[in-house]
Amino acid sequence: MQAKESSPFQSLGLRPWLAKQLAKLGLKGATPIQQHCIPAILSGKDCIGAAKTGSGKTFAFALPILQKLSEEPVSHFALVLTPTHELAYQISEQFLVAGQPMGVRVCVVSGGTDQMIESQKLMQRPHIVVAMPGRLADHLTGCDTFSFDNLKYLVVDEADRMLNGDFDESLAIIERCLPQSRQNLFFSATMKEFIKESSIFTIAADCVEWSQDSEIATVDTLDQRYLLCADYDRDMVLIEALRKYREENEKCNVMIFTNTKKYCQLLSMTLRNMDIENVCLHGFMRQKERVAALSRFKSNHIRTLIATDVAARGLDIPSVQLVINHMLPRTPTEYIHRVGRTARAGRKGLAISIFRFPRDLELLGEIEAKINTKLTEHPIDQRMVERIFMQVNVTRRESEMKLDNNDFDERAQNYRRKTWILEGKDPDEMEALYRKKQKEKLREIRRKRKQRQTESELNREGKVLLQDERFKDVNSARFEKKYKRAKSKDTSEAN
Repeated sequence: MQAKESSPFQSLGLRPWLAKQLAKLGLKGATPIQQHCIPAILSGKDCIGAAKTGSGKTFAFALPILQKLSEEPVSHFALVLTPTHELAYQISEQFLVAGQPMGVRVCVVSGGTDQMIESQKLMQRPHIVVAMPGRLADHLTGCDTFSFDNLKYLVVDEADRMLNGDFDESLAIIERCLPQSRQNLFFSATMKEFIKESSIFTIAADCVEWSQDSEIATVDTLDQRYLLCADYDRDMVLIEALRKYREENEKCNVMIFTNTKKYCQLLSMTLRNMDIENVCLHGFMRQKERVAALSRFKSNHIRTLIATDVAARGLDIPSVQLVINHMLPRTPTEYIHRVGRTARAGRKGLAISIFRFPRDLELLGEIEAKINTKLTEHPIDQRMVERIFMQVNVTRRESEMKLDNNDFDERAQNYRRKTWILEGKDPDEMEALYRKKQKEKLREIRRKRKQRQTESELNREGKVLLQDERFKDVNSARFEKKYKRAKSKDTSEAN
């Protein structure tokens, strides 16, 4: 009896059956966010929880929901909203494994599959619905075969992204279909004021707020490093860093982040043509392809995953020991989410970010200011980078030609149109709106770039870093030489 009472999860108010199931899953103790939020949720309070990635946020809301569900097993008991397909499936898996003794039923509504099949699953009285807001809003406006009248819990995961305005239209539709009497639970990696002030999902004034107090935004088990490159040898630096790491850590999983869907596909093809086995993950892939790619990576059949930011938030893959930023994220916050894919739950991890010298020093300064940590240089053999320069260049160009032959842009457009048709929207109107938004986004990127160049504070940040001990002895000519060599090779190949 004493052993049962000493269970860390039972001391939070969880039932013995849940504590026993967590022990089977290998969880020996509760994390800080679980310790603070589980009792509050069990007591009926609204809750806002913020903690670093890998801190156990999902179980912080899943466990009390499962306990309350076991006491009142009704359909559509809880709704979890999340921004990506991959995160939706991961959350559903965690509900299923923790709630296995009570036979919990979970339905994922995330698009990428036939909407009719999703509708049938929603009609089969699931206990928990995990959804992306756009697709759920389509179901709520398109049919009346299910309802959330029994709903007791609304969870907004990755709340800093979900409540920043991008999803407001869909969230407003969802809110109209939910009962007013419910508990609202907002969870995020970072605490933002607008989370509490959301005009769509109003949270109680006496809600419990808990944030992990730390001046450092990343975990202390994460080793964060940088690599310097010129404009034209980023791929070569990446491949050499990956090759060297693989020599010493053959069985480890690596995630490589880049910024665009097209370059994600291109980099995957280039590495594959250089005998580096990998899978890629981006928004233009079919849902079956995305699930299959992630499954192969999680099961260790393939140990390198190349992804856009669809994989940057929430994914928990314990075997990831290295994250490489092939292209830098656009904001320091996204950097935190990316590198948070490793060094999770107390494990060690390494993050390497490739910076173009000197043009990316301003962004490096912003990242270091955000995380309150200075990155250290990652050692690399520059002779090997130069040796593989031509091979990588030729391989990448062959991959580019193959990608063009496969009409990637046209396939991407067809994918968008098919998605809009399935959602009951006019594809021509949506395509025009999409192109307009892309132009606006491009103008905004250019505006911010120009602002960076003119704002004295940011310029000062980059200049200050040039005087940093880490960069004082950097031979700038080395990067200029690579630039000139690349230009001369381009000219000779063209001739």
